[in-house]
Amino acid sequence: MTKNKKILIVTECFYPEEFKINDVAISWKDKGYAIDVLTLTPTYPLGKVFPGYKNGFFRKDEYQGINIFRVHAVTGYRNSVIKKILKYINFMIFGSIAAIFIGRKYDYVFGFNMSALTGMLPAVLIRKLYKKPTMFWVQDVWPDSVYAYGFKKTKILSTALDIFVRFMYRNIDSIAVSGKGFESKLTPYIEKELTFHYLPNWADDLDDNLAPATLGKAKGVTHFTFAGNIGKLQNLENIISAFSLLLSEYQEKSQLNIIGDGSNLDNLKLLASNSSNIVFHGKKLRSDIVSYYKASDFLIVSLIDKPIFSVTVPSKTQTYIAAKKPILAIINGDTADIIKNNNLGLYANPSNIEEITNIFNQCIEMGPSERDYFIKKNDFLLDTVFNKEKTIDRLLKVLIKKEKKMDF
Repeated sequence: MTKNKKILIVTECFYPEEFKINDVAISWKDKGYAIDVLTLTPTYPLGKVFPGYKNGFFRKDEYQGINIFRVHAVTGYRNSVIKKILKYINFMIFGSIAAIFIGRKYDYVFGFNMSALTGMLPAVLIRKLYKKPTMFWVQDVWPDSVYAYGFKKTKILSTALDIFVRFMYRNIDSIAVSGKGFESKLTPYIEKELTFHYLPNWADDLDDNLAPATLGKAKGVTHFTFAGNIGKLQNLENIISAFSLLLSEYQEKSQLNIIGDGSNLDNLKLLASNSSNIVFHGKKLRSDIVSYYKASDFLIVSLIDKPIFSVTVPSKTQTYIAAKKPILAIINGDTADIIKNNNLGLYANPSNIEEITNIFNQCIEMGPSERDYFIKKNDFLLDTVFNKEKTIDRLLKVLIKKEKKMDF
């Protein structure tokens, strides 16, 4: 019987913040499990407390029958590296304190490792104290991502991170990864046998009934669209620079649309200030973005050229596949392989501005039949590799497989 089984989900972000873990929690609850969530006061991505919420040290609320335990969140981190670090440390500390008090009553603990591994310490603490089966679904690879964000790899930092990462991964029972390349990165930190389960993010549900958005330029213009977080890692500087190098005849027949918000937005607006065909549309609700996809001809997925991002597949990749539009992969590694191997679009080296400009040129010159060639495999991929229901069910099966007594 599942009705008596209780699962605690540990995650830095949860509803009303828009992440895949919201769907996981609702699905498991609908299957009869009692779901609680340990998370922060909602502040992502602007670093401000959402309207209607109070930033207390420990508060409880509810969402669709799911109990949510919220701890205090650091705010103002959007443009501050120090505050971002404090944000991670804050959840590690206050989340762990909360975990001590609430952790005993659960049958399973599921950690949604969306960013810093520090956010998973409350889950590991429950396992250590109360012997609860614990699983991570890893979306980011530590310690590699720490250095990718610009921190210098000193001996002291490297040693401290290695000890911490090894401790964390030696104290879980199951692991799922969103990228195939994660396993090679994480294996050195795992001594015991731990099976890696490749469970990628799925495509967002898109409302086909929404009418296309009005993007600005007249009919006959090729629209390129990027949607998502706007930070340094998204490589939009190179994309804007490359787009600005288009010949005037192509400039008149194209528009670059940037949808979203983030720490690098103001810098990008300044960079694009002399380009009338680069338009910033601001942050949109996930439910509304599909109308912008419908109005677009090509969708852009991009990250800076760092080794760690060669194993990262941004979740927008799957959503773009669901939108059934050709994809421009301005990114190296696993994401580029998905696009190229399945003929989903075009690829350019994220560090090569001239190459990026050239693929913009190619796209502008394409006719409808050439564009349709890039969406032939979308339905197959959505029904198999990137299927929402199948992925959520597999996550649950991995979590609950060890109901027998474990050797801790």
